Amino acid sequence: MTENLIAAAPSAYAFPLLIKQLLINSLSLYGDQEISYRGERRHSYRMFRERIGRLASTLAALDTVHGSTVAVMDWDSHRYLESYFAIPMMGATLFTVNIRLSPQQIAYTLKDSAATVVLVHADFLPLLEQIAGELPDLRQVIVLADGLELPHSNLPIAGEYEALLAEATPHYEFAVFD
Repeated sequence: MTENLIAAAPSAYAFPLLIKQLLINSLSLYGDQEISYRGERRHSYRMFRERIGRLASTLAALDTVHGSTVAVMDWDSHRYLESYFAIPMMGATLFTVNIRLSPQQIAYTLKDSAATVVLVHADFLPLLEQIAGELPDLRQVIVLADGLELPHSNLPIAGEYEALLAEATPHYEFAVFD
């Protein structure tokens, strides 16, 4: 049975309530309004849309597809907001790693999530290296080093976050899905 037996209220939205719609609404109403992160970073909603388009393009180039899991190991940062939009808008799953857990617990949760890409702050790179052998699905690592030089690592590092975003196109076409 494909028929919906519950009639929508007249005030109901005509579109699915997805995170993408929050962005579209913000862009249409407040495109030039600035978003501020700790007073350190400022950009408009239009620039924010470009950054999440660049993140999605970067992840797509690393074979992130609808249904993939992308993990984020970071301090509270603007990158979480960008990930919060870009990853689900691609149809992928955003997995935020609780960095306060023990290494064994982090390894367990990452393995259980089947994350194929991990965005990791440089501070947590040694921890990820320590548990990498327990993560059979891990294919690529993006290091969040705030534009600084990448530390040496044996992990499959795709590059530094800001450098990868700078090279990626902001014109990622986010699919419409239910």
